[in-house]
Amino acid sequence: MNLQILSPELILCGFALLVILLDLGVRKKGVLAGLSITGLILSTLAAVAMWGVPKLAAFGGALVVDQFAIFFKLVIAAAAVLVILASQDYAEKFTRFKGEYYALILLSAVGMMLLVGTADLIAIYVALELSSISLYVLAGFLKDQKSSEAGLKYLLLGAIASAVLLYGMAMVFGLTGTTRLGEIAAAMKSGQLASPALFMGLVLLAAGFGFKIACVPFQMWVPDVYEGAPTPVTAYLSVASKAAGFGIIVRVFFTAFSLPAALSIDWGMLFAVLSAVTMTVGNVMALAQKNVKRLLGYSSIAQAGYLMVGLASIGMASANDVLGRSGLLFFMASYALTNLGAFIAIIAISQKLDSDDIDAYAGMGKRSPLLASALSLCLFSLTGLPPTAGLIAKFYIFNGAVQSGLLWLVIVAVLNTCISAYYYLKVVKVMWFNPAPSEEKVTSKSWTLATALTLACLGVLVFGIVPGPLASFAQAGIKILVP
Repeated sequence: MNLQILSPELILCGFALLVILLDLGVRKKGVLAGLSITGLILSTLAAVAMWGVPKLAAFGGALVVDQFAIFFKLVIAAAAVLVILASQDYAEKFTRFKGEYYALILLSAVGMMLLVGTADLIAIYVALELSSISLYVLAGFLKDQKSSEAGLKYLLLGAIASAVLLYGMAMVFGLTGTTRLGEIAAAMKSGQLASPALFMGLVLLAAGFGFKIACVPFQMWVPDVYEGAPTPVTAYLSVASKAAGFGIIVRVFFTAFSLPAALSIDWGMLFAVLSAVTMTVGNVMALAQKNVKRLLGYSSIAQAGYLMVGLASIGMASANDVLGRSGLLFFMASYALTNLGAFIAIIAISQKLDSDDIDAYAGMGKRSPLLASALSLCLFSLTGLPPTAGLIAKFYIFNGAVQSGLLWLVIVAVLNTCISAYYYLKVVKVMWFNPAPSEEKVTSKSWTLATALTLACLGVLVFGIVPGPLASFAQAGIKILVP
């Protein structure tokens, strides 16, 4: 077996073990964060080294490495690096367990990286559980009432979602006699397997993966888990987990169920309906939120709805529509930078205020102009306002949907964007126009957090003004899935 295929994951596993071992004898725990980031950088370089090479496979085709998988691996690794950088001050809340904290982030990244490259139903389940178990523990890491509740709720609902996913996999296996995605696709091409049982299997697969990406009606865990989990973990969940979920959904549905065309249109319409419902529920529920983490939790649900516009487009696009299909990847990368930037700013502000209430952010424009500006920029991007990457991402993904005959879905998405502007700009209004309860300055002394926030905000601005490089990267990543 060519070990290069597994090199990004093996590097992370090795560094996770090294972090745990060094934690036993090192007093300066900051070394552990540096070691974790080093592992992620080396893993990223190993993935980049495979960019452009012919499609590689291992374990009889159960694991593949192509440009699509590498794209998502880079997004996941970048998210983990920014989260670890932003965690330095916050991690003082669990000083005794810093080693376990960083190791769990690395191990969850291993599971997610494996997930986006798996081409076998059994391997998909194993990779999914590897990432999920680490995230369950991270959600309850603070060990207070809210954090423990978040971890337990995430665990119980995640177990139910896994069972539903397995039922869907079992039905597909029963109908096709194989768990390999390529072999399932070959069995599907004749069209003779099309039946209510097959469609039920697809629905169960969509439901199981729907929990991972937090789409309606599988989103019930999001607000409580986002509020109760440590804020860096919430940021990581909202980006890396969602990226892995969308990556494996595209691979499973497009690779195994793209033919016959009628089947592809069926699941494309399924995701279109789920998209409309998800973005509407997420935005409407966000309107009433007074806690900034819960607000971004419902915002994350709504953003999943926008991303599902891309899924629906992939199902209903013409065979060679690379541009339409790449909109999902562009949106995912820009959303990752934007949401991480928003959460990193919240980490800095909330640590000083000791509150996540939106009203507590009053006057933040005077007390901390830089942090308020960074958070405002990210909220503008989530809304889809210029000159941010969020505007380009929405234009990109909506254009692909129109080209795929989903004009009605784009109209729903645009109306939802108008709704979202109210609660995003409400936070901006509170920060810049409400009177400050105190004249005390709010600053962060952590250079690592400042670095992470600067990188995220620069990405939001640069890809909003010069989107070409990211768009080309996304198009190269999706080409592998074009027949």
